[in-house]
Parts: sequence; structure tokens; C-alpha cells
Amino acid sequence: MSKRGRGGSAGNKFKMSLGLPVAATVNCADNTGVKNLYIISVKGMKGRLNRLPSDCVSDMVMATVKKDNAGVIVNPKGKMKGSAISGAIGKECDDLWPRIVSAANAIV
Repeated sequence: MSKRGRGGSAGNKFKMSLGLPVAATVNCADNTGVKNLYIISVKGMKGRLNRLPSDCVSDMVMATVKKDNAGVIVNPKGKMKGSAISGAIGKECDDLWPRIVSAANAIV
């Protein structure tokens, strides 16, 4: 683990399979007006030669905005840019991101 920690996350993370590699596009789930996010890198992920870094549920990624309308945009401290989340979020986010869970309307 790095000396600086995981940014805005609070709890421990369970081992789970990786889902989205770098260069994937994700739908945005908050009300900032962004529609699609393009993943550039995964925070806290160390790499191996010729393997794409991937993320899973509740990972923080660095992304660019591709279209303005199921990710949530946060600053490096973990605070949300938007004020509401449309749709449900995963229960894995409950331990790591308490600020995001408080804005969600359903937890799956």
C-alpha cells in the first residue's frame, strides 16, 4: 500500500475479480450532466509488463468525460461533485465510500 492511502476511501476492500480495464467507457450515475466516462488509469493499482490495469466495484479511477449525461465523479478527497445518484449502488461501496452511500437511493 502506498504511504498516502486510498484517497477518500475509509474501510478495507475484499478481493474480487477485476471488471473494467483501462480504455473502457462507463456510464455516469450522478447528476453532474456527464454521460460517458473513459477510464485512463486506476488509483492504487500496481502493474505488470503487458497487462492492462483493471478496476472492480468501488475502485477509484482517473477518467475523462466523453459525453455530457454508472460512475460517480469524486475529487481526490472522495467528495462527490454531484448531489444525487440515479439508480442503485453496490454493497461493496458501503464500507469504502460512506459519503457516496449517503447520497444513494438504493443499495444492492
